[in-house]
Parts: sequence; C-alpha cells; structure tokens
Amino acid sequence: MINALNRIQAAALTAACLLVATLAAPAAASNLDEVGATKGSWPLFRGDRSGTGVAPSSLPADPKVRWTFQADGDIEGTAAIADGVVFFGTFEGNFYAVTLDEGRELWNFKTEGAIQSNTSVHRGTVYFGDEYGMFHALDAKTGKLRWKYETYAEILSSATFWKDLVLIGSYDNTLYALKAEDGAVAWKVETDGYVHGTPAIVDGKVLVSGCDGFLWVVDADDGSVVTKVDLGGQAASSPAVRDGRVYMGTFENQVLAVDLESYEVVWRYEHATRKFPYYASAAVTADHVIIGGRDKILRGLDTASGEAKWEWNSGGRVDSSAVVVGDRAYVGSKRGQIVGVGVTTGEVEWTYEAGAAVIASPAVADGKLVIGTLDGTLYCFG
Repeated sequence: MINALNRIQAAALTAACLLVATLAAPAAASNLDEVGATKGSWPLFRGDRSGTGVAPSSLPADPKVRWTFQADGDIEGTAAIADGVVFFGTFEGNFYAVTLDEGRELWNFKTEGAIQSNTSVHRGTVYFGDEYGMFHALDAKTGKLRWKYETYAEILSSATFWKDLVLIGSYDNTLYALKAEDGAVAWKVETDGYVHGTPAIVDGKVLVSGCDGFLWVVDADDGSVVTKVDLGGQAASSPAVRDGRVYMGTFENQVLAVDLESYEVVWRYEHATRKFPYYASAAVTADHVIIGGRDKILRGLDTASGEAKWEWNSGGRVDSSAVVVGDRAYVGSKRGQIVGVGVTTGEVEWTYEAGAAVIASPAVADGKLVIGTLDGTLYCFG
C-alpha cells in the first residue's frame, strides 16, 4: 500500500499531509459493470469495487511455495491476476507480467518513475500509476502502451472501473474519471488533500477518502459531489463497503464505520494504549472487520459495534491489507512474515518467513496466493 516511511519523499509527503489537516483480448465479461474477483482472477487491489478484500477462490490448508520471481526492486504494490497472468510493478520503475502457473516472465515495461501503486486489470488492459504522476494503460497481452495520462503529483492510489470509465486518485488532490478508450478526462473532483486510497464504487456512487480528512461521496456518472463525511482524521486506507456501511482506518489511530444512508459515523474503534495510524485497508465479512495497524497489531472487530473480538501482535508494522480466504485472513508484516489467521479466532494457523519486509497485500486466484516483498521477491503459494 503506502511506502512505509523509509523513503524520504514519502515521509515528506505524509508530513505535509498531516500539516495541512494535521485493449487486445477482451475479457469474458460482456459488461463493463461486471468487475470483481472470481475463482480465477483478482483484478483489483481489494478484489472488487466494494473493497471488501474477500476472495472467492480457495487455498490449501498448508500453502506451499510454488515459485518465486526475482524482480529488479522493491515490490510495494499489490499484484493483479487475470487470464492466468500476474501483473505488478517495482520501485525501480519496471512493470512485469509473469505466468501464474510457473512465474515465467512474459514481458516487462519500463517507466521513468517508481511504481508504488497497486495494479488493476480490466478488459485486456492493465492500469497503474508512478511517482511522477503518470497513469499508464498497457495491453495485457503484449505490454505495449495503449495510452497514458499525466497528473500533477505521484499516484499511490489504484484504479477501479465504472461503465466506460477508469477512476484513479492522485497526490495532486484530485479524483479522476478517465475514458477507458483513450484516457481522456470525463470528469474530475478536486479534494482538499492527497487522494491516496483506492476508490470504492457502490450503487453508482464513488467513495474515496484522503488527506483532507473527509470521505467523499461522488456520483459515478457525472462527478457531482453528493456529500462529504468528516472522518476526524486523514486517511490512507481505502474504503471497504458492506451491507450499507463503509469501514476504514485513519491517521488519528482509529477504525470507523460510516452509515451510507445517514452519512454519519456509527462507531469508532481506538486501542486503549497503542496510538498508531492505520495505512492498511480493512477486509470485511458479515461479522468481522479485519485490519492491521502501525501498532503491529492485526485485529478483528465486530462489524456491528466496532468492539475488538481478537488481536494478534505481529512484531512488525502491518501496512499490508488482509485478504479473507475461507475461514482465514492472510496478511504480510514488516517483520517479514506472511501469515494466515483464523477469521473468528485471530489464531495463527499458517506462517511463512519471507526474510524481507512485506507491505504489499495478497492477491488470490485459482487456488494460489501471490504477494511481493521489499527485497523484490514475488511469491506464489498454493
């Protein structure tokens, strides 16, 4: 997700944020509205446009390393998976396509800026942004550039889709809706702070938060602002939407739930003693909100009340966003572990020592889990 403050530029940008308010082969889908993970794909950062981080695929009880791929630099963003191919970028500015079955490189594309954003793929086109504010659309089969659009600051958000539009946030304080055909601007909304998180889309409304401390609710068709909800703090976390509520963490050390009818905050969770911000996004099931924090704790909160049901101290910051697969939540930590914990118990049921910090989030498809580390290794478990 976000660069974990070990980069000077990211540290400066975060500090500034706190100061101001602190397409070759079409996919099988016949409709641009049909966006989301299937058993064989993981096309968006959190799996689908609602951002819940729940995978329809399964994993074995004891996942094993199927293959590794050594990239040229840190892997900070989450990969996308479609049509048997894994897509991801690195801090050195290389973007790769490798096969899901064996990790064989198909092609790579070189950018001028570091790639920290998560990857999205839709209808034969792969999308990502870079540190210079360039948003790229590549042909998924060949890696050739279809079009690019230049914003005025780095892009750490990742793309989502509505009808014929591609939505992306930028650190130039703007949410963009670009035409999928050629990258032309359909509409844009200027916020009052960096747009870091990935937008969620539910019922024709775009939900996005950022460093101005508000959850923006925007009409997906024309970009008109429906309302703004005061979160009480800046947010790097992407919204997760389930059953009429939005869940996210903030820089003010809180996780909160917002009701989408009243547009009011219905609960706030804050640890009694450990006051640290949340960069990770939540995974949400019917009963649990699962989210890690910079306090090194992965926690399961009650969706109705926000009460903590369990906690697991990872021993390292958890900037990775958990993904729920069956009755487990999988996540990485800066300690260098990738773990699977029980959704209802919080007990660690599976662990892999990667030996390098993990801030990327899992992508899960076709019985496999793919995740990258800060030493440039992409792992595939299955």
